[in-house]
Amino acid sequence: MPRPDSLTVRVLLTALVAFGPLSTDLYLPSLPTLVSVFDTDIATVQLTLSVFLAGFAVSQLVYGPVSDRFGRRPALLGGILIYLVASAACALTDDIETLIVARFFQALGACCGPVVARAVVRDVFGRDRAATVLAYMAMAMTLAPAAGPILGGVLTEWFGWRSNFLLLTGFAALILAATWTLMGETNANRDETALQPGRLLANYALLLRDRGFVGQMLTVAFAYSGIFAFISGSSFVLIGRLHLTPAQFGGSFAAVVLGYAVGSFFAGRLSARLGGPRMIRTGTAVSLAGGLLGVGLALGGVLHLAAVVGPVFLFMLGAGLTLPNAMAGAVGPYPMMAGLASSLVGFVQMTVAALIGVVLGHTHADSQLPMMTAIGLVALGGALAHRLLVSPRA
Repeated sequence: MPRPDSLTVRVLLTALVAFGPLSTDLYLPSLPTLVSVFDTDIATVQLTLSVFLAGFAVSQLVYGPVSDRFGRRPALLGGILIYLVASAACALTDDIETLIVARFFQALGACCGPVVARAVVRDVFGRDRAATVLAYMAMAMTLAPAAGPILGGVLTEWFGWRSNFLLLTGFAALILAATWTLMGETNANRDETALQPGRLLANYALLLRDRGFVGQMLTVAFAYSGIFAFISGSSFVLIGRLHLTPAQFGGSFAAVVLGYAVGSFFAGRLSARLGGPRMIRTGTAVSLAGGLLGVGLALGGVLHLAAVVGPVFLFMLGAGLTLPNAMAGAVGPYPMMAGLASSLVGFVQMTVAALIGVVLGHTHADSQLPMMTAIGLVALGGALAHRLLVSPRA
C-alpha cells in the first residue's frame, strides 16, 4: 500500500470527503422534477435533503468512536458498503416515501467519508499541518459541488432523475475498491474503551467544557449551514423563480462554488503563516458581508441572477477561509480522540444545517429573501461564535 501521506492517499481522502456534497449536489437540478414525478409538494421533496443531513448528523456520533476503537480502515469499508446499497435503492424506488428512507440510509454510509478522513489527516499530519492539508483537500473537493449540479442537470435532462443515483452507485463501487486496495490503517493509538458508554459521555463532556472547542464547532456549523441554505433553496429560486434550465442552474451553482474554492486556496497558502484565528476572523467577516448584501438586495426586491450569485459567492469565499481552520482548531488539540472530536463537530454541523433546510422548505416566497435571510443569520452567528468563544483565548 502507498504511504499514508502520499498524493494517492490524499486524492482518495478527498474523494471520501466528497461523498457528502456529491450526494446532495448531483441531484439538485432534479428537485423540481421530483415534485411532479411523485405528485407531491416542495416541502416533502426537500425532506430528501433534510433527512439526508439528519442521518449524516446521527451517524457522525458513531463513526468517530468506532474508528478510534477498531481503526479507520474498517470504519471506512463498512460505511462505503452501506452507501453503495442505499444509493442503488434510491435509483430503483417508485415513491417519495421510499426515496426519503433510502436517502437516510445513504447518509448513514456517506458519513464515514468526512468523519474518518479528517481523523486520518490528524493521524498522519499532526495538529500543525492539518489545517493546510484540510484546506487543499477542501479546494480540490469543490470539484464535486461545482461539477455535480452541471452533470446532474445534463443527466436529468437526457436520462431522467434516476440516472443521478445510478452514477452515485457506480462512484461508491469505485471508491470501495480503491479504499480496499490503497488505504492502510493510520490509527496507531486505538482506544479499547472508546465505545464504552461511560467513557463516551466523559469524553463528550470534556470537549463541551472546552470553550475554544465549542466556539470552533459553532463556527464550523454556522459556515456549513449557510452553504446548505443555498443548496436547499437555490434550485427553487434559480429554476422556479428565475426560470433557468437544469443545465443553466448547474453553471450558476458552479460559479458560486468557485468562491469556496478560492477561499480554500488562500486558506491553504496562508494558514500556516498567518495562523488559524486570523484566517477565521477574516473569513467570518467576508461571509457576513456577503450575507448582509444578499439580504439587502432581497429586501430591495432585486430578483436577478447576479443578486443571488454575487452575495453567495462572497459568503462562500469567506467559508472557504473559515471551515478548514475552524475544523483543524477543533480537532487538533485532541490527538487521542480525533475521531470523537470530528464526530461531535460534524453532528452539530449537520443538525443545524438540517433544521435550516426544514425551515426553508416551509418558507418559500416569491423572492430569494428566505434563503438569503438564513445565510445572513448564520454568517452573523459564525462571526459572533468565534469572537466571543475563541478569540479571547487565541
